[in-house]
Order: sequence, then structure tokens, then C-alpha cells
Amino acid sequence: MAVHNELGKEGEELAVAFLVEQGYKIVVRNFRYQKAEVDIIARKQNVLAVIEVKTRSTPDFGDPQDFVKKKQINQLVKAIDFFVNDHELDVNVRFDIVAIIKNKAGTRIEHLEDAFLHF
Repeated sequence: MAVHNELGKEGEELAVAFLVEQGYKIVVRNFRYQKAEVDIIARKQNVLAVIEVKTRSTPDFGDPQDFVKKKQINQLVKAIDFFVNDHELDVNVRFDIVAIIKNKAGTRIEHLEDAFLHF
């Protein structure tokens, strides 16, 4: 497996542990619909949090959250629309990003709630 893929998987594990620690219940990981893959779907009270995890080894080329593009956002919205309707859920949906920088200096985790509103 390529180093960047290993870092991505490690980032998802860190994100799950972080979210559980914050009181979220993990509903699904790596949910796929058409061309979209949702990293984590979690629930806290009546909020279904759709979480994109971005992990980088350095912020030199931009913050991890800067790498979520409009096309990906559109695909995630379609995937979650399908998920919510398919499971007949009555919840508020929120799109978050967990941005992680992990390197020899340490690990920084930032949880951006309602992240897509910032784009």
C-alpha cells in the first residue's frame, strides 16, 4: 500500500477515536454511493454528521480541509440524500471535516462542524 494510503487509513482511525471520545456514535464507515465515498457517518443526538477526513503529513501546501473540492462536496450531498431516504431517517444532517496533520512533530486534529458552509 502506498504511504499516502496508509496515512489516510491512519487518519480515519484517529478521526473515529476522536469522534467517539467527543460523544459521537459511528453509524457507518466508508459508505459508497455511485462515485462518492463518505468516510464516516456518525450520530450525536438528532444530528447525522457526515464527516470527510483529510490527513496530511505537512501543512506546507495548504491545510487538509483545503483539499475538499466542490465536485466532491456535490457527490457527498447526493450520497447522504440517498442514505437518509433509504434508511427513512428523520434527522438533521451536518457536513463536517476532520482535518489531521500527522508527522514526527506530533498529531493535530481539528473538527470543523458545518464545514461546507465555509466554501
